[in-house]
Amino acid sequence: MARTRAKDHDAKRAEIMKTAARSFADAGYHGASMSGLARDCGISKALIYHYYDSKEALLFDIIESHLSDLIVSVEEAGAESGDPETRLQHLVTALLDAYRDADAEHKVQINAMSALPDTYQVRLRELERRLVEIFADAIRELNPDLFDGRPLLKPVTMSLFGMLNWLFMWFRDGGAVSRKDYAKLATDLLVNGVRGMT
Repeated sequence: MARTRAKDHDAKRAEIMKTAARSFADAGYHGASMSGLARDCGISKALIYHYYDSKEALLFDIIESHLSDLIVSVEEAGAESGDPETRLQHLVTALLDAYRDADAEHKVQINAMSALPDTYQVRLRELERRLVEIFADAIRELNPDLFDGRPLLKPVTMSLFGMLNWLFMWFRDGGAVSRKDYAKLATDLLVNGVRGMT
C-alpha cells in the first residue's frame, strides 16, 4: 500500500526550502551539508532525505520555486492595462515585491545555479528566459522603431535586470527609498534612456 502524504507535507517542504536557501546563501552551496541543513531546520537528516533525495534536488527546488513565483507575479502585473511605461512600471514593481523576503533565494540563484547538473540548469534557464522575455516585450513597446532590426533589446533589458537583481546588496526595507520608489526610479531611468536613444 502506498504511503499517504502528511497533511503538513507542503508546509514542511516550504520550511525546509526557506531554511536551506538561507544556509546556502550564508555558507555557500558547497559549504552547506545535509546534516547542517537538518540541524538548521530542527529535524533529522532522515526527514530531510524524506523530502529531498539529494542536496542538488533541494537546490533545484529552491531556484525553480523562486523563478516560478517571480514569473507568476510579473505575468499577473503585466496583464493590467495601461500605456507601455505604466505597464513596465507594474512589472518592475511586481518583481521587486516578489523579491521581498527572498534575498536568500535570489542570492542562491545567482551564485549556486552553476553547481547543478546540466539537466537541471536547462529547466532553470528556460524559466530565466521566460522572465526576461516578459520584460523585453514591455520594453519593446516603449519604442518599437528603436528596436526593430537592431540588436539593442537584449542589452537594454539586461541593463534593467542589472539595476533590479543586485538590489539585495544594498536595499533595506524601511530606508529612505521604498521598493515602490525604487521601482519608479528604475523604470524612469530606463524609459528616459530608451527615449533618448536614436
